[in-house]
Amino acid sequence: MSLVDADWLEKNFDQVKIIDCSWHMPSENRNPEEEFKNEHIPNAIFFDLDKYSKNNTDLPHMLPTLDEWNEIVSNLGISNDDQIIIYDNSDVISSCRCWYNFIYFGHDPKLVSVLNGGFRKWKQESKKISNQIVKFSRTNYVGKELTSLVKDKYKIDVNISEKEFLVIDARSKERFEGKVPDPRKNVRSGSIPNSICLPFVQVINKDFSFKNIEELKNLFKNTLTNPMDKPVFSCGSGVTACVLALAYSLVNANYLPVIYDGSWAEYGKI
Repeated sequence: MSLVDADWLEKNFDQVKIIDCSWHMPSENRNPEEEFKNEHIPNAIFFDLDKYSKNNTDLPHMLPTLDEWNEIVSNLGISNDDQIIIYDNSDVISSCRCWYNFIYFGHDPKLVSVLNGGFRKWKQESKKISNQIVKFSRTNYVGKELTSLVKDKYKIDVNISEKEFLVIDARSKERFEGKVPDPRKNVRSGSIPNSICLPFVQVINKDFSFKNIEELKNLFKNTLTNPMDKPVFSCGSGVTACVLALAYSLVNANYLPVIYDGSWAEYGKI
């Protein structure tokens, strides 16, 4: 159950923990935490994607250590057996990155879902909103790393010649093909050799909900060069890669998300 809709969440408020993982591109000049304080889904807690990533690196949104993750989630008041619903108010569907993080650190994938359409659709459907900040009691969360769900630069480089998996890049075609400058400083234009481009916007509708299963099946059928390909998703900084990963999980029930964590911010570094 990678996705839930607003009606489902409204009926199950008392059985779940709700996370707002809104994150915006720096160029948007928006403060997601301030927006959260002004309005959010009732009982939601805020997940700061920048703050809760690895901090002793100049690469954005890298996975924290296991000890750091346990501390973060414990402080949020989330337990190992909690059912978690994640949403965002972001153009890049940043909730999917939080979804991936929880699965990477061993939370039962059946207990982690994204709210389809996010906060925009929630408001469009006139669901209840709040400005009350809730704080749950600290827990003792104990995660475990599923290291097979992440690729580093070494594995990406080896794969260029060995071709064990297919790298799918979620960035726009203009960025992938190097036709526009990269928005990050000290990062060149271009893409990983032998990777292919599937812009993340192709898996979502105009209202930021995911396309239906048949549309996604056809999209991935046309993207994967071989039905047996094992996709690894990449992007600019590891956020929209997770949008593609969640979309693929909707058409392949046995798939667990695999991400190149450093993405182009690392591979394209000058």
